Amino acid sequence: MPKSIDATSYYQATATPFPAHPPLAGDVSTDVCVIGAGFTGLSAALELAKAGYRVVVLEAERVGHGASGRNGGQICTGFSSGQAKIAAQLGKADARKCFDLAQESKQLIVNRITDHKIDCDLQWGYLHAIPKPHQMKELVDWKEEYDALGYTDTSILTKQELEDKLGTRLYHGALREGGAGHFHPLNYCLGLARAAIEAGAVIHEGSRVLSVETGSTPSATTAKGTVKAKFMVIAGNAYLGRTVPTLLGKVMPVGSYIIATEPLGENRARALIRDNEAVANTNFIVDYFRLTKDTRMLFGGRASYSTLEPPNLGAYMRPRMTAVFPQLRDAQIAYAWGGFIAITANRIPDCGRLSPTTYYAHGYSGQGVALAGLYGKLMAEAIRGTAERFDLLARIKHLPFPGGPIRTPMLVAAMLYYRVRDALS
Repeated sequence: MPKSIDATSYYQATATPFPAHPPLAGDVSTDVCVIGAGFTGLSAALELAKAGYRVVVLEAERVGHGASGRNGGQICTGFSSGQAKIAAQLGKADARKCFDLAQESKQLIVNRITDHKIDCDLQWGYLHAIPKPHQMKELVDWKEEYDALGYTDTSILTKQELEDKLGTRLYHGALREGGAGHFHPLNYCLGLARAAIEAGAVIHEGSRVLSVETGSTPSATTAKGTVKAKFMVIAGNAYLGRTVPTLLGKVMPVGSYIIATEPLGENRARALIRDNEAVANTNFIVDYFRLTKDTRMLFGGRASYSTLEPPNLGAYMRPRMTAVFPQLRDAQIAYAWGGFIAITANRIPDCGRLSPTTYYAHGYSGQGVALAGLYGKLMAEAIRGTAERFDLLARIKHLPFPGGPIRTPMLVAAMLYYRVRDALS
């Protein structure tokens, strides 16, 4: 272990330069006020600014400060809930439309990277690795579901085929996707911000929203000013806190932690992940990992409902990594960081209107890298008068997390249950 581990994230250390934008000062009137400069908010801002709307984005910290700039960078397929929960509410035909939208979310990333020349190390290929031999049937069922939905860029790997790809013997097979992958999430987020600004949006960093009005003329108030608008987009996700009381309890912030090693060199790195694909196991509490452009192992997981970050993330996360790759016991941990994702009770994103003028979307439940951009675009479509696609997703009903003030201890206990279940499954 090095004497000190950088508490900033690897992404911050390798971010493309992005100038600071001044806080909101005074009172402003605009067409659309967007709260949150992550994937959701910036996606909506970009679409609306391109369409000629005046857009003001309020960000409490800096662009990409929350989950959008801290996550594992894994571009996933579909919804964390799977299709069955969506079909149970919407019916099979409309659930299929939801899956098609999720597929579109990945193409949206490609289009924006191309259109706006965003340098963010995009790579395709994703392995869902099973920890137990009997889980092979789950992979077969998973592939059959994807095939039935028209997503056929998948294959099942045996244990030997997987070991030819990964430098570990821990797993017993995998479902490989060609249509999922990974990238540098903060650089992508910063690229979206640049594109939105070029289209005419105004971003104010260091402008934490203290209160909102969501009526016919929505407004957001910060310590130094107020934005009044015709429409509002609320995109704070796990970092919204108590700012919008109506949304409190609809999502739960969950801590997730990541480490990045020193550069391993091309040969050593490719001996771990031969084809530079993203990898995740299929446990409820997921380990996920991939290589970075400069050949570091980036390893994440260890979800926590307590909201308390462990005091030494490097020591906390290293055993998870070395359980998969014992050959990394001598690798130094150069970066260790954490952040919050927002989950819903049913693991389906929650979106809707608080009034005819105020839209929100949050709770991507671990798959926001692709889905957040889609939901931002759909809110922009709705504001522009074409709400059919947004309204489809808004039909999904959500229950608040139970327990009131004791909900966090209840969920900590639930997490312990799932850890035991993963170990014994």
